[in-house]
This record gives sequence, structure tokens and C-alpha cells, in this order.
Amino acid sequence: MSSDGEDNVTTGDATAVENSPIEEQQRLNLTVEVKSVGPCRKHVSVTIPEADIAMIRDASLDDFAGGAEVPGFRIGRVPRSLLKKRFKNELADQVKQKVLLQSLEQMSEDNDIDPINQPNIDVDSLDIPDSGDCSYEFDVEVRPEFDVPDYSNFKIDRPSGEITEQELKAFKEQFLESYSNQEKVDRAAAAGDSVLVDIEFKHDGKEVRENENVSLRLRPTLRFQDAVLEGFDGLIEGASAGDTRSASVTISVQAPIVEMRGEKIDIQFTVKEVRQHSRPELDKQFLDQFNSDSEENLDEQIRAALERQIEFQQRQAARDQVLEKITESADWDLPESLVKQQTENALRREMLEMSQAGFTREQISARENEIRQNAIENTRKALKEHFVLDRIATKENIECEAKDIDTELMMMSFQSGEPLRRVRARMVKSGMIENMEAQLRERKAVDYILEQASFNEIDRKPAAENTVTAASFAICGNMSSSLIDDSANEE
Repeated sequence: MSSDGEDNVTTGDATAVENSPIEEQQRLNLTVEVKSVGPCRKHVSVTIPEADIAMIRDASLDDFAGGAEVPGFRIGRVPRSLLKKRFKNELADQVKQKVLLQSLEQMSEDNDIDPINQPNIDVDSLDIPDSGDCSYEFDVEVRPEFDVPDYSNFKIDRPSGEITEQELKAFKEQFLESYSNQEKVDRAAAAGDSVLVDIEFKHDGKEVRENENVSLRLRPTLRFQDAVLEGFDGLIEGASAGDTRSASVTISVQAPIVEMRGEKIDIQFTVKEVRQHSRPELDKQFLDQFNSDSEENLDEQIRAALERQIEFQQRQAARDQVLEKITESADWDLPESLVKQQTENALRREMLEMSQAGFTREQISARENEIRQNAIENTRKALKEHFVLDRIATKENIECEAKDIDTELMMMSFQSGEPLRRVRARMVKSGMIENMEAQLRERKAVDYILEQASFNEIDRKPAAENTVTAASFAICGNMSSSLIDDSANEE
């Protein structure tokens, strides 16, 4: 394809590719015109000459002649003129299908278009004329054209440092809290409690939505999918069943409901129950969830989980620097339709990495809401990173193998306490297994770059305390449901 994004290409017998899946005598003398019509978008015009259509029509008629059953005639002896008349519609459909499929296959072989998804072809409106040439057009989103940056010998800052006993103790408490038992209490809400509330949202005095029986942990930050309320714990502390508390938030500028971006929303919480949390007993039943035979063994696994989180943070810090360097020159535009389509995939990938790194369900849910509020900007950035890493992985012959998938699923099984079979089934059902494959391939590409990098060791920050509680819905609605499987927490 020419550098200016526009080609007029005529292909025929002289351009046949050796060992092509389309046999030499069946190749079509196509005229293909490819034009750039926007960011990552091509407009393709295909013309099939009358002679090639006649060849396909004769081949289809031969197919019918060999098996058509017509009263008064033996199979294979029906006159062709009668077949044309009796099976006119069936023949037309078969010819259309053959013309379309064969021309698309040959066009794809002979033209470097590199589509991202299926072409947008209106098959119903495609008409194969009885005489004359046949033409059709379509738009298709394609991978961007760019030069791969030099990714050799990067210099990377890497956070490092030993785990302290204080960190480990805090992380253990946080881990056990995620499995805590809730008990209704007849008192005012205090730090560490959860509350069951009805929530009413209003904009300019008019109700936007109402949610009943929402369970929320008292933490400094309450994060919705499209807004954040700071000071939530201080707002609710001291409230008892029947009390109300009011606050206001501003809808994120990245919210999908354009007219609500930046708008102020008034919130009223009506407390229905106060629930205190009690740490689970470290008995055999609890320990069995993690294949542990003692608290000491569980502590070892918790330490390993914390080490994985620190490794995750190190990898993310290094990854962010690598991605910043390799996308410095990625100033090409992306179509908004592609950005919207890929928003969920970008979100799933981050949730998957956090799950693999051992973060709790609450932490992942809180991060999910944060990402959703910045989904458009983040997805555009993630797509550019994906295209660059994909090109690097292709250049270096980097692939995700079955054993890589198995290893990641086993780690997720341990962290969640679920059987490996159930984890795999859920990943396949949700479609996240494909995200995992892409994520692992890109991780391998980053790792390849890091193998050639030099590192500057810097002090890492201590593991952060969980200060966020998440509501798994958007105030303004019309956002996708949470990707976090809460079935294990349902009462």
C-alpha cells in the first residue's frame, strides 16, 4: 500500500501468488481501490469483471445440475435453461455468496490492509447484475501505520525494598477483613463498620436514580463508576438506623452521559442497618479454603501474596516507563468508534492483572470505578500502547502459550480460594480468557524490553492501606455492569 494511503491496484493471473489457496484458473481479475478516509479507517472499492461473474455463475449452475431434482427428469439430466428458471433465486444467492467470499479472500491476499475487525459490508444491498461488471464498497477499521520506536537499552527507575513486619501485619489484617463476617448491631455506625442504605440521587431537585439496600463499608472514599465522594466515613459515622446523611458529588468529565459531565449531584443516604465486622476464626474450615494446615502456613501464603503485589507495583512502574518511552512518538489519531469498542477490553485487562497479583475483590472493585471515570482517555492511551507492543511482539516472535495461561489460572485459583476448574470456566464464559492471552503477550513484550534495560533502584512506597469502598453502579446509569464477580459475597 502506498505511503499516502491511496492505491489503485489491478490483480489478475499475472499477479497470482504461488501456492495460493485460490487455484490459478479460478483467480479473479479484480480492480481494487483503497483510500484512507480517516484515522485507522480505509474505504475499499472492489470491481469484478463480467467474465469472472459468468465463470462463477456457470460453476454454480454446474453444482445445481449435478444434484437438482425436477419431476420428469433424471438427476443430472435437467436442461440448464430449466434450472436457471426454476432455481433463479437460489442460483442468485449462491452466486452472490461466491462472488463476495472469493473476491474478499483474494483482495485480502493481494492488498496489505491489516483490518482490526470485520468489514462493514451491506450484503443485502449487493446486486449481481445479469450482465456487466459488479462493484461493491465498504469501510474497514485498520491498524495504524507507524514506525516502531527504538526500544533497546532503556534506563528505568525500579522501586525496591524489603517487606517490613508492620507492612505484613497490616496486609494480613486487610486480607482477613475481606473474609470478615457481618453482624447487625443496634448502635451508631463507627469506623470499620458497614451500613445498609437506601440512596437517592438528585440533579437540580429532580430525582436521577434511587438504589435500595446498598451495603457500603465506612472508608474515607466512596467511589461510584462516574463520581467520587470523599469523606464518606466521616459523613456516616454516628448515624443509626433511620438517620439520613446528605452530600454532593460532581460527575466525572469522562462519564459516557455527555450532558451530565461536570454536573453536581445531591445524594441522600438513609441508613437501614449498621453492621459490624468480625475477623473470621482461623479454624480448619477457613484454612482449608487456602489449602493451609496452620496459621503459620497461611502467613507464608499471605507474605507471598504481598510479595506478588509489590512485584506487580514494580512491574507497573517499569511498564509505565517503558510504555511512556515507546509511545512518545505515537501521535496518530484513533477513531472514536474504536475507542468506545475497546473501553471494556482495556478495563478487563487491568482487572485481570490485579486479580493475578492478589488484590482483594474490594480493591479491584474500587480500582474498576476509578478507571471507568477516566475510561475514554485511558482507553485511547491503552490502544496506542497495544498497537506498539503488538508490533514489537510480532517483530520478536513473542507468543502466549497454553502453559502461560495455565500458570496464571492456578495463581488466581489460590488467591480466590476457588477451584481451578471454576476459575477457568468463569474466565471462558466472560470472554476474559482472550483478554488474558493478549495481556500475557504484551507482558512478554514488555519483559523482553526490560531484559535489555538498565535499572536505577529507588526506594519503594509502603503497601497502601485500603481507603476506598466501591458502589458497583454509575449515578447516571447506562454504564456496563461491574466485571467483579460478587457471587461469593452474596448473602
